[in-house]
Amino acid sequence: MAEEIKKETEETPCEDVKEETKKDKKCKKEIAQLEEKVKALEAELEKANADLAEQNDKYLRMLAEYENFRRRSQSEKEAIYGDSMADTVSAILPVIDNLEMALAYKTDSESVVKGVGMTLTQFSQCLEGLGIEVIKCETFDPNYHNAVMHVEDDSYAEGQIVEVLRKGYKKGEKVIRYAMVKVAN
Repeated sequence: MAEEIKKETEETPCEDVKEETKKDKKCKKEIAQLEEKVKALEAELEKANADLAEQNDKYLRMLAEYENFRRRSQSEKEAIYGDSMADTVSAILPVIDNLEMALAYKTDSESVVKGVGMTLTQFSQCLEGLGIEVIKCETFDPNYHNAVMHVEDDSYAEGQIVEVLRKGYKKGEKVIRYAMVKVAN
């Protein structure tokens, strides 16, 4: 009987070891499969992150393009408004010039002079309301003045405007019409 027990004891551990080895192999195989799945999932995650970064980059570029378009459209709209106002005022300025010449003309009719003066005042108020101002004419500035005549006179400083032949107008820094002037040399 001792031999049988001894035999059973010796056989049992070996069978257990064989079973454990089978389990170990099976576990190692499952671990290897899981590691492969993890690597595949990590690769998919990297690809998804790369796609996300690419899509985010496209979105940011599109957003920047839209902002640039919006700013450009706004500045174009403002430029169109300024240009159309300048064109309109330019069409009216000859009427103002003629009224100023009529006011300078000497006549006996006081009512005509008064009426022309009131009309000129009303025009000036309208232009002022639109933000249009007369260009100041003290010293010559080629950005605002158009010199059509020169005078050699020592009583005037060089570049000083001697006479304004036609008033100039501007809105902000945009010149609507250059002042026509006579300049001292």
